[in-house]
Amino acid sequence: MTYTLHSGISPLLVSMPHIGTYIPDELAANFTPSALNVEDTDWHLDLLYQFINGLGASVLKSTISRYVIDLNRPPNNTPMYPGAANTELCPTRFFTSEPLYRENHAPNATEIKVRLEHYWQPYHNALAAELARIKAIHGYAVLWDAHSIRSQLPWLFEGKLPDLNIGTANGHSAHPSITQALIQVCETQNHYTHAVNGRFKGGYITRHYGNPRQHVHAVQLEKCWSTYMCEQTPFTFAPSIASQLQPLLKQMIEAAMSSAKAIYA
Repeated sequence: MTYTLHSGISPLLVSMPHIGTYIPDELAANFTPSALNVEDTDWHLDLLYQFINGLGASVLKSTISRYVIDLNRPPNNTPMYPGAANTELCPTRFFTSEPLYRENHAPNATEIKVRLEHYWQPYHNALAAELARIKAIHGYAVLWDAHSIRSQLPWLFEGKLPDLNIGTANGHSAHPSITQALIQVCETQNHYTHAVNGRFKGGYITRHYGNPRQHVHAVQLEKCWSTYMCEQTPFTFAPSIASQLQPLLKQMIEAAMSSAKAIYA
């Protein structure tokens, strides 16, 4: 199985498409040795978000590495951020721009199609089905797409990222009241910087599934590794740092849920 799914009892679905680290043996030989360390993983999100079980959330997690295929990219490989550096549906470079594959071993169109069918499509089938199940029970769903990234990556963006990057596809993937509720939570503290629809506006999952008219509200949160873990190898989880962030994350999710509930009251 290339994903795990826990079905919860609330209107909340938390998606973690980049938490997986598995590269199948038949593909591993094509990658450079350093690529097998899968350094661009969204590390430890299951530990960081462990509080969501208490919120009754459904949780969908990939087990496959984003180096095999990026579950948060469109199946036709359209760039998410035109004019900026982008990683592909089947990435060929690290976030630092170095090649992931040995020379002449990057996947061709046929291989990409196979990976779409074997790895990408099952995750999205599960995501769509779980959203439909939640909507059938509650009448609406809140999709929280959880991500994390190294705070400085010159190939992808200038300078240091804000600590918390909220994306709602420029306001199209969630009701404005949900976005405003998240902003208000972030503005109650001054420990973490934040941005809304800045460098990260939400990837394919947020943009494709977020549809307020269909009662699905999607938010992507891209957070810096520095807020909860070591940014250098071996990329260890830092409980003392994470414990400072977790209450704020919980507040953000609860605010989004409360705002969504008010819409349909």
